[in-house]
Amino acid sequence: MFTPLQLRALTVAHRGWVSPMCQYSCHPETGEGVPHDWHLMHLGSFAAGGAALILTEAAAVNAAGRISPLDAGLYSDNQAAGWERIVDFVHRHGAVDAKIGVQLAHAGRKASTYWPFSERSGSVPESDGGWLTVGPGSAPFDGYASPRMMSEEDIQAVVTDYAAAAKRAVAVGFDTVEIHGAHGYLLHQFQSPLINTRTDAWGGSEERRNRLILAVVDAVREVIPDSMPLLLRISASDWAEGGVDVEASVRLARAAAERGVDLVDVSSGGAVAHQQIRAVPGYQAGFAQQLKNDAGVLTGAVGLLTSPTQAEDIVANGRADAVFMARAALRDPHWWLRAAYELGHDIAWVPQYQRAVPRHGF
Repeated sequence: MFTPLQLRALTVAHRGWVSPMCQYSCHPETGEGVPHDWHLMHLGSFAAGGAALILTEAAAVNAAGRISPLDAGLYSDNQAAGWERIVDFVHRHGAVDAKIGVQLAHAGRKASTYWPFSERSGSVPESDGGWLTVGPGSAPFDGYASPRMMSEEDIQAVVTDYAAAAKRAVAVGFDTVEIHGAHGYLLHQFQSPLINTRTDAWGGSEERRNRLILAVVDAVREVIPDSMPLLLRISASDWAEGGVDVEASVRLARAAAERGVDLVDVSSGGAVAHQQIRAVPGYQAGFAQQLKNDAGVLTGAVGLLTSPTQAEDIVANGRADAVFMARAALRDPHWWLRAAYELGHDIAWVPQYQRAVPRHGF
């Protein structure tokens, strides 16, 4: 795990990375979708703790794409300025040569919902700061308000919004961009046959259901430098009969790689409420391995990965090229320093933290 990984011109110091984690912490007083001190502390702590690559929480590409009214975005100058401060901090204060990427997203029919620590749940009404959501059709996610079916113009506008957000990401100084195509959000909604029942050019066959996610890949790849790696998060399985399965995800990953995606971040689920996920430690690593082997792409594994030995085993045995940490990182923002000590790895840490690693024998 503690070996570098080269992604285009970007050298990532090791294979232990931070997975995107929504914070639902952008407040009106700091501006709509603008990250602030909480986000600086949250993401900065992982940099100081030894993470090599940190992905931000989902940053919406337009206001209607936010999961909740308290979600971050990257569709305004104020939001870009907030992210620039955080990017600069991570670059200056990482325990290794820390890199940071932004996850660009649109929640589609799962937008405009109450944040997890609200006293309420479900869709936020317009009277409480919510908005009318959009999706491939008008069927709602269970317990949420019905979306408006997107027109051809709506779809093209979303592709344009992804490209505009990617341009802002480059200007801000992010090292990489990840497209969020998982967890039942807009791009995954178009991909999944359980949700997308359209009969036009954006639905029906697998090729047409994949059309939006690949159009976004093309649009983002076109506006970011050739030297910048592009990541794509997908749900490898809908965990529901008739939904996306790993074989379909292999085909999508292969097509995405042909269009310039450099690594697929392999998650699963989120499309429908009746999914039946069998969650055990490392339960998604097999998906990452199958995509890596069958699609010939670099992959990242995520999902109940908590121990250094578990992460080391996944990378050392070629099941994935990197591991993403989420809950484990929240519990221990210095997870990577502890992992290096426990596994006996010695890499170039900043002077303040050299006492934590094996070269000093304790």
